[in-house]
Amino acid sequence: MTSTLLLCFPHAGAGPSFFVPWRSLAPAGLDVAPVALPGREQRLAEPPLRRVADVVADVLPWVRERAAEHQGVALFGHGLGAVLAFEVAGRLAAEGAPAPRGLFVSGAAGPASRLGPGATGLPDAEFLDHVERAEGYRRPAFDNPALRMALLPVLRADIAMHERYRPAARRRLNVPITAIRGSQDQLIGAERLAQWRDHTAADFRSACLPGGHMYLLDFPAALLGLIDGRLHHRVPSAR
Repeated sequence: MTSTLLLCFPHAGAGPSFFVPWRSLAPAGLDVAPVALPGREQRLAEPPLRRVADVVADVLPWVRERAAEHQGVALFGHGLGAVLAFEVAGRLAAEGAPAPRGLFVSGAAGPASRLGPGATGLPDAEFLDHVERAEGYRRPAFDNPALRMALLPVLRADIAMHERYRPAARRRLNVPITAIRGSQDQLIGAERLAQWRDHTAADFRSACLPGGHMYLLDFPAALLGLIDGRLHHRVPSAR
């Protein structure tokens, strides 16, 4: 069986290790490839980037290299990761590379939706409280003072990046898009999720899984099953 490379882009403040457990959960033929961004884990010594365009330029050489080893590529991202996956898919299309088999955007409104300033510039305690209330998710690592000092600059850079993001001007992607949310997500409702429909000239589907904004923490196997089913045209979710 030929494998599909699933490039996984992390949500704000996260690193590639978030996706490592997915490798053992993924259905056969789905090769989970976490994307490592500057400023975290094995790239901790590098300063975190604050512009989506800079992140895209940074990861593209690695993406091209990994894609060359597989028969097909799909992209997944949650929150900020959805934006990064979308922009990387756009760059690949602009370069004339083979179109990805699918773009899976999770827990994010369409790219034309303005996140706007909110948390950027707040003092540390207020910043973390704002982000946690918005996401409905507490990062346990931030309860450790040493880890908090190490990780806070990355989270701040990611949130600033997302708040100032504006999508690159381009035609609709000729890539199927599947937009996914948790059924109890108070941050991204069904209408905001459906905004992704306007960014593909191919098929669009939306899907819900149990849970809140960070549903993927509790239901990674169900999410990977949904992705695999969509790639193999077995997902009956609403259009």
